[in-house]
Amino acid sequence: MSKVVVGLSGGVDSSVAAYLLKEQGFDVSAIFMQNWEDSDSDYCTIKQDSIDAISVADILGIDINIINFSKEYKDRVFSYFLQEYKNGRTPNPDILCNSEIKFKAFLEHALKSGAVAIATGHYVDKITTSQGTFLTKAFDSNKDQSYFLYRLNQHQIKHAIFPLGKITKSEVRKIASKLNLPTAEKKDSTGICFIGERPFREFLKQYMPTKYGKMVTPDGKIVGEHIGLMYYTIGQRKGLGIGGLGDAWFVADKNLETNELIVVQGHAHPLLLKKELIANQLSFILGKKPAEGKYTAKTRYRMQEAKCTLTYIDENQLKLVFDESQWAITPGQSVVIYDDTICLGGGIIL
Repeated sequence: MSKVVVGLSGGVDSSVAAYLLKEQGFDVSAIFMQNWEDSDSDYCTIKQDSIDAISVADILGIDINIINFSKEYKDRVFSYFLQEYKNGRTPNPDILCNSEIKFKAFLEHALKSGAVAIATGHYVDKITTSQGTFLTKAFDSNKDQSYFLYRLNQHQIKHAIFPLGKITKSEVRKIASKLNLPTAEKKDSTGICFIGERPFREFLKQYMPTKYGKMVTPDGKIVGEHIGLMYYTIGQRKGLGIGGLGDAWFVADKNLETNELIVVQGHAHPLLLKKELIANQLSFILGKKPAEGKYTAKTRYRMQEAKCTLTYIDENQLKLVFDESQWAITPGQSVVIYDDTICLGGGIIL
């Protein structure tokens, strides 16, 4: 019987993933990953999540251990997160958490314990071809999470099982309810994994000094004051505090040299629409670049893929030209490239 270690997060998805693996005949055990140490009990959910994970393991009859990866998290993920914000970009630490913690630190731990694979509650599937093993989009297109896993390599994917790849979220809830799991009706977690539900600005203030500056229009008119460029992202509408009549205001750009936040009026303002982007820190699932040509891509998780043409500037940079302009392309975010249902990989938007 093959040994598989499930990452139980205290949520419904990983709970059902563990159950499905047991039903398939695997020798299943679990770990709960502690990736953040925080004394702020008002926002930190790790205690309740760990209790839920332990309860689920007890009901399913599987062993569970709590493993602390907080040092690896701070070294490999959080330090990058802070540096990107200091550089005026908007990072996605959950993507790095997957490649560096869940599918590296956790995977290494599981393989050393004699497991053949790890499993998670991600909504994604995989397929093996003559070229190698690819990630593919989940059956439940509304929940597909391949965007967050594009940095995984062949070793990581081959030693990973995704039990939820072929079922829907509603089916997952039904299974959890039938089993009377404590996570059956639990709300899905939102936001950055280590921050929880706390106010984002208050969190960042603990690590970066506030630097006030001007909010200006593209022609230089001062329309307000910002509290620090790191607290804003391209396309942001809420929290700008700009009064007056007319269309809503949006963040269109940042000028780090002058410490100015460029804002525009109207969702369809030309500065919010771009037909092309350049990305670096390239990561492709096969370990080699796909051929130049026509693909689809998405520049943020909650968006439809858009048709585009891929070319390479050099060994470390790619260029995507979209058939239609894309809204609020944001430096620091990931662009992920697809060939139909197959996730090829991607890079970080410059």
